[in-house]
Amino acid sequence: MSTERLEAQRLIPASAAEIFAVLCDPQGHVAIDSSGMLMDAEGEPVTAAGDRFLVHMDRESLGDVPLGHYDVQVVIEEFDADKRISWTVDGQIKPPIGHVYGYDLAPGEGGTLVTSFYDWSAISDKWRESGLFPVISQPALRATLGILERAVVRGYPRAAARD
Repeated sequence: MSTERLEAQRLIPASAAEIFAVLCDPQGHVAIDSSGMLMDAEGEPVTAAGDRFLVHMDRESLGDVPLGHYDVQVVIEEFDADKRISWTVDGQIKPPIGHVYGYDLAPGEGGTLVTSFYDWSAISDKWRESGLFPVISQPALRATLGILERAVVRGYPRAAARD
């Protein structure tokens, strides 16, 4: 693991398809977020690279930068059904910062081995020197995996079922 990439793994006792369904759903991102930054989301479940959805954020939960409430677009970079999904964030900062979040799913004994990753190796020197990265810690990645397991095992309520 490089100093500009964090990873965490967890064996989740569920199929890759069940897990991937949560990761494709904008409301799934909100449901499993351990940072407290994701307040709500709008949009349809993603199905391909290039898909986008809106996320309402609140950076105050981290206590690092007083940004308050703001919106970002999640832009899917990689999409390999039931295997890999990654995304970057497109917000008010132009050009976009370029940090990437994602999940790799692989068959495991008794379930699916899920690797959560956060990579900021492509950010500019300006952002690298800002001291703000990484935004999310490895313990936060691990916590999100625990919440993901709970959501999948308990039966995540799909966004469509809420309406």
